[in-house]
Amino acid sequence: MAGYGPPTTSFSRALKLIGDTLSARFGDRIKVDYVWNIMDHGHRAEEILTLVENGAMTLGYQSSSYLTDRVPELGFVDLPFLFEQRDQARAAIDGELGRFLSRSIEARINYQILGYFENGFRHISNRLRTVRTPSDLKGMRIRALPSEVQARTFELLGAIPLRWDLTEAIAAIKAGTIDAQENPFANTVTYGVHKFHHFHTVTNHFYISRPIFLNRSVFDAWPRDLQSAMRDAVAKAVAFQRELAIVEDREAGAAIEAAGCQITALTPEQHALFRQAVDPLLQDARRTYGADIFEMVAAAKEAVALDTEQRF
Repeated sequence: MAGYGPPTTSFSRALKLIGDTLSARFGDRIKVDYVWNIMDHGHRAEEILTLVENGAMTLGYQSSSYLTDRVPELGFVDLPFLFEQRDQARAAIDGELGRFLSRSIEARINYQILGYFENGFRHISNRLRTVRTPSDLKGMRIRALPSEVQARTFELLGAIPLRWDLTEAIAAIKAGTIDAQENPFANTVTYGVHKFHHFHTVTNHFYISRPIFLNRSVFDAWPRDLQSAMRDAVAKAVAFQRELAIVEDREAGAAIEAAGCQITALTPEQHALFRQAVDPLLQDARRTYGADIFEMVAAAKEAVALDTEQRF
């Protein structure tokens, strides 16, 4: 099982939970090996996709944006401001939207998708100036995930998007050859970006999930009891990781401030300016992806609202 972060992250700890759960049940019938960070072994972060696809690794995770060139439907969940709250996003990913995305991935790639970790809401950091409105991003060179939807988002916001792998981005941030990046606070701290970027803005512009994928040929060859146990272990690990993600986000924000950096919270009016700037992309998306997929999001939001109303 492989990832691309140190063993202390919520993702690595969730992999360990999967391994521990299976080992406790199957004992010597299985052997579990971990590669916490493939970048420590000379790989690019995106190579986890092919390492699992070709069977060199059994299980991995990666932000869904890395698959959009091969699975165009995933571009939908790269749309900006698709969700306002964490619970809405989780309900959609765990519901019909997530099932649709899993089917789309499996139809094109030799993966078995067993669940989705939460990468969460993303924010902009930069080395130049405070960002409160889209105009503050004008001309900034910003690293974006390998997604045309995300690149177009930053173009509309006035920035210059660079579709780079994480490995390239970290090197460029340290060298000061790019101006900005966007990530959840936890990622920003994990990769040490806050040591080079003074300015951080809580934009919540994307919510990204990380599918957990296995090599399907390997998975299909397993005994049924191991397949079932893996499904159960992943479901347990997803719930565990998501709770850790909330804690990580809070602790990472504190770490950014402790490093002397500035965190800017947008007013509702300022946030609306970002939303208005990307409206052409959202209008195009209704024609590109169709009404049904937007209905999946709407249904998830309605379910969350109803559950909140019943609880209070």
